Amino acid sequence: MMWARLLVRTGSSGLALRASRDGLLRVSGAACAGKRQQRQASSAEAAVQKTPLFDFHKEQGGKMVEFAGWSMPVQYKDSHIVSHMHTREHCSIFDVSHMLQTKVHGKDRVKFMESLVVADIAELKDNQGTLTLFTNEKGGIMDDLIVTKTDQGYLYVVSNAGCADKDSAHMKARLAEYKAAGYNVDLEFLDEALIALQGPSMAQVLQQGLKEDLSKLTFMTSALATVFGVPGCRVTRCGYTGEDGVEISVPRFRVVELTEKLLANSEVKLAGLGARDSLRLEAGLCLYGNDIDETTTPVEATLVWTIGKRRRQNKDFPGADIIVPQIKAKTARKRVGLVSTGPPVRQHTPILSSDGKVIGEVTSGCPSPCLKKNVAMGYVDAAFAKNGTAIQVEVRKKAVPATVSKMPFVPTNYYSA
Repeated sequence: MMWARLLVRTGSSGLALRASRDGLLRVSGAACAGKRQQRQASSAEAAVQKTPLFDFHKEQGGKMVEFAGWSMPVQYKDSHIVSHMHTREHCSIFDVSHMLQTKVHGKDRVKFMESLVVADIAELKDNQGTLTLFTNEKGGIMDDLIVTKTDQGYLYVVSNAGCADKDSAHMKARLAEYKAAGYNVDLEFLDEALIALQGPSMAQVLQQGLKEDLSKLTFMTSALATVFGVPGCRVTRCGYTGEDGVEISVPRFRVVELTEKLLANSEVKLAGLGARDSLRLEAGLCLYGNDIDETTTPVEATLVWTIGKRRRQNKDFPGADIIVPQIKAKTARKRVGLVSTGPPVRQHTPILSSDGKVIGEVTSGCPSPCLKKNVAMGYVDAAFAKNGTAIQVEVRKKAVPATVSKMPFVPTNYYSA
């Protein structure tokens, strides 16, 4: 999901750690000089939002960076690679409280939501969720989000932190239209914390704090529960790592308590933005602002599967007149996976044909801790999109061999009973 470029000064040397959307890079910079710059820095720091776990992150050795207007941990005492592998082999906690959580109430809530997204919300079973997309009238992707149809009389929506202002304004504008037309619908923006517990030992760890049988909670389903003595939690079996995992919406004043109880199990460690990015890239998951945005359509992004069959047939979602014809006619470009060796492949790296012609651009890339080679995704001319196609990437003005690869790069382990 949305990860912004960040620049954070560390120490008097002015050495900065930039947590980019496609990896972690160390860059040098001049140290701040003068009281004016110091005042500006203090003012900017004060404007950054903090999650309910902010102080806890610092106590645990979290290296904090600004991300989408929030102060978030990029890593802890362990390196990014160690955190990445721990998540793949055990399980990790990620603070995702910066994400926008919304409830949609009212008897017309499904109709309202379907006026904004491409999914068939009506066909969802109680407590089932789906990944979907906000699209605009030009067919562009405004954001990706998860919508869950709860049995409590509301839809539960989680969308990206970097798009929070845009998403909330978009929903409010449509709400005003619906209310003016006499529909029964309301929005509630939540002030709850949100943590993700991700990794193969997640179920073993979490089951110890649940009365409910976690084996009955399958991928993309959700339930209200008391978790390790903390009531009022919503547990949704999903995540952004490719591993079995859950996201837990928890009352903000008890999230530290719950996090500490989870960490009491030796299987569990904290992980930050760095590991989260490389994990999602290995899993072939899009990052809004990098791999998808308002200039890309779901068809170009190979996200046609998010569009409900009924919605395609009825062409009743924003941008349908552009998107639906693309499904049959194909598009001039397509999002693909890439694998290479040698120097890392980063965002904006040109993608070349075997004869050196520019055929596309990398949107995300990093060295894969699991595969010990470089993985990336990007958009290429459709003629070069077939898996196994030999292409090149231009790294430091040199052409490096690469291959179009199927995604996910690392097999996913989502749980289905």
